[in-house]
Amino acid sequence: MEKSFNLGRFKAIDPAADQYERQLRRLIDDGADVTCIEKAVQGALKNLSGDGRRAFVIYGEPQSGKTEMMICLTAKLLDEGRRFIVHLLNDSVDLLGQNLGRFQDSGLAPSAQNYTEILDPSIDVKSRRYVIFAKKNAGDLEKLLEKINSLKDIVVIDDEADFASPNSKVNSAARTRINQLIHDILGPTGDYIGVTATPARLDLNNTFDNDSRLWVNFPPHPMYTGQDIFFPLEWPSKNLALPFQLELLSDRGDDPKYARRALFGFLVNVSYLNQYVNQTEANYSLLVHTSGKRIDHKSDWSIMQDTLASLTNSQSKKFDGYVRDIWILANERYPDADPDRLTSYVVKNISRNAVIILNSDRDLTRKGRSATRPASLFTIVIGGNIVSRGVTFENLLSMFFTRDVKHKIQQDTYIQRARMFGARGKYLRFFELTIPRALYADWHRCFVFHKLALEAIREGKGSPVWLGDGRISAVSPSSIDRSTVDMNKGEMGFGLFEFDPGVDQRIQSLNSVSAKLEALQKELGESAFPEYLKRYILRTASPSVERTVAVHPTSSIEGYKDAEGLDKVAIERRRGLIGQSQTAQFPNALHHLKVFTNSAGKGRLFYKFSGSIQFIKNTK
Repeated sequence: MEKSFNLGRFKAIDPAADQYERQLRRLIDDGADVTCIEKAVQGALKNLSGDGRRAFVIYGEPQSGKTEMMICLTAKLLDEGRRFIVHLLNDSVDLLGQNLGRFQDSGLAPSAQNYTEILDPSIDVKSRRYVIFAKKNAGDLEKLLEKINSLKDIVVIDDEADFASPNSKVNSAARTRINQLIHDILGPTGDYIGVTATPARLDLNNTFDNDSRLWVNFPPHPMYTGQDIFFPLEWPSKNLALPFQLELLSDRGDDPKYARRALFGFLVNVSYLNQYVNQTEANYSLLVHTSGKRIDHKSDWSIMQDTLASLTNSQSKKFDGYVRDIWILANERYPDADPDRLTSYVVKNISRNAVIILNSDRDLTRKGRSATRPASLFTIVIGGNIVSRGVTFENLLSMFFTRDVKHKIQQDTYIQRARMFGARGKYLRFFELTIPRALYADWHRCFVFHKLALEAIREGKGSPVWLGDGRISAVSPSSIDRSTVDMNKGEMGFGLFEFDPGVDQRIQSLNSVSAKLEALQKELGESAFPEYLKRYILRTASPSVERTVAVHPTSSIEGYKDAEGLDKVAIERRRGLIGQSQTAQFPNALHHLKVFTNSAGKGRLFYKFSGSIQFIKNTK
């Protein structure tokens, strides 16, 4: 049969077709569970399906796989016909290279490019589809804006969106430079998707007018180890068995003995893994998180270097004592193993170490994978703020926090510092966190507040209410839009539900508050009364649940005046619904729970804490 050339056959080929399905197959072939990714992508596409521009947030746990989700989201946007997609990253050359490389390795078509690759005047950005990466750097964004200024319907996907993008000048009728440039890139037709683990600042800042009702939850994958593992609500219960190794320091941790103890624990754990668990030897890292002062970095570096130098020299005056400490620790920690074998492995291999100080993005860029992917058997990384956000440390086995924090801590900063989160499941029971007790307690409360806020908005349960107290602030005060944010809302609302009048009668007939709590949660279900909230109340209702918790009788919202910022359909009021007249009925109670109903037969549960916790809500 004679062959003939048919140009139409080739013109009909769409090289960008079925991008999303191809990316899902790639992940499935690698053994990944893609359910969480599909949920986030579907939620985002639903938001983008309406008329007009959209601005919303996709939020997920720290280090839960958001990069792969963004690859799949980009693929789906290409399938939907979006022609120009901009990915914004923090101002770090190394982070840009890491993420850009992962996008390029994914096989996405068109291949992702650095913005500098399209700046040449001969390149017509209107002629085909583009996936472009740029740092949140004023100079870079200015050049990108100049190139694409006339494009319509741009999609901006902003990684670590709560960093640099919000407008810290929001209360002075001005914009920060980065915020202004992103605003100009979006133009009147662009869609903004912020991606972050800590979305409070985006909400309270009204960044790009993002709508919290459109926020999309990116749930963690099944192998994820996060706050429920490292900061369980039940801590510090004596009966709580942690699945990792927690070493709490009695003071601020400045004494060199604590740093040496953390190092010895790391060496012993590496030895045990490579001698008794791993099929092939693996390299691991210890992250030493210091203050932001370089002098502290140098001090911690000196302790580590001195200790390692002593262990590499059997003639050192400190060698005998250090080896004895390692043997004792190995014997105590792993009674199933031979302490001689564990200690011998450490002594034999101790020279295979690397101590890396990270003071800046330049350090991270220059040292690259040796810092984030350990190239030496015993890798020690020392740094402050530079290691706190957007950096993933592979085979991270230990974290050592050297100093407590004297001033008020900020939730988003400390949540992002949880570099131990991620897929640590294979070696979780060998992971060690060494930290001052007071700092761990503050960090623990950070995550409790954060989870309570997110539980209220997951799956459309309500608008977010952020929590803080005397030690913890929700976000930086300069980022809060004071024209729309109520700093003392005082309560949280959860999901709407079909109200059964018999529920109130059954609940109030019970004799104990504990029984009322259990029955209320069972009657209303998880979306209307999250299990996490009940556990939090029971955990913190000291000294007595019966005295400090009040389950109020149900009330109708219909008697409230419309002029008070009331939404009777949604059962919401700007100034809150549980007032002094209700709390006065239970003068000893700190925790108040009350259901309000409307004439349509709907109900909503509200929670109020009469104490030092501050509830902050955007009323826009």
